[in-house]
Amino acid sequence: MKKYQTLLFDVDDTLLDFGAAEKEALYLLFKDQKLPLTKEIEERYKEINQGLWSSFENGEIDRDEVVNTRFALLFKEYGKEVDGALLERNYRIHLEEGHQLIEGALELITGLQDKYNLYIVTNGVSKTQDKRLRASGLHTLFKDIFVSEDTGFQKPMKEYFDYVFARIPNLVKENTLIIGDSLSSDIKGGQLANIDTCWFNPHMKLNNTEIMPTYQIQKLDELYQILDSK
Repeated sequence: MKKYQTLLFDVDDTLLDFGAAEKEALYLLFKDQKLPLTKEIEERYKEINQGLWSSFENGEIDRDEVVNTRFALLFKEYGKEVDGALLERNYRIHLEEGHQLIEGALELITGLQDKYNLYIVTNGVSKTQDKRLRASGLHTLFKDIFVSEDTGFQKPMKEYFDYVFARIPNLVKENTLIIGDSLSSDIKGGQLANIDTCWFNPHMKLNNTEIMPTYQIQKLDELYQILDSK
């Protein structure tokens, strides 16, 4: 039977509640601009942001284009010209303070730390992820942290995982599992890297894609069932 030794964890909406951090950061950013953040504007921002990150994951644009244009594109739709890079810097300051944990995340990682080789694999901005992980208490529980900004690649690119694997001592792919909430980033990336995958799907979203995870869990502590059965 296969026994996993190396566990690769995504960060946002897997270990840290990015939705909560994002909501607070947007509220404060709009407060700085003396503008109300309506539900409509918030939803439109998420649509623009998700579209840009999808293009980034597909290698169509770079990370700087994602973060430095999203607010300019949003405000332009509402008839206001803004400095997208400046608003991004202000947003980033607020976002860095968001380190709310997903339920059970700290307990899970603490429980796994002495039994498995734990690593972070995340797309995003290095400074932001580092500060959030440290504030959450998770940072020191991982052997290493791989942020896309530092690697020159991003999930789901095979090159990103090649970079990660080259820096994990004695890694055996057959004994490696990636855990994440994104089918297009984490699960597809794991498949391209030829490792097993675990889709964290707390809201039990329908999978209307051709990306099929090895496992699916609704709560983080269900991961123990997968690990103990192997």
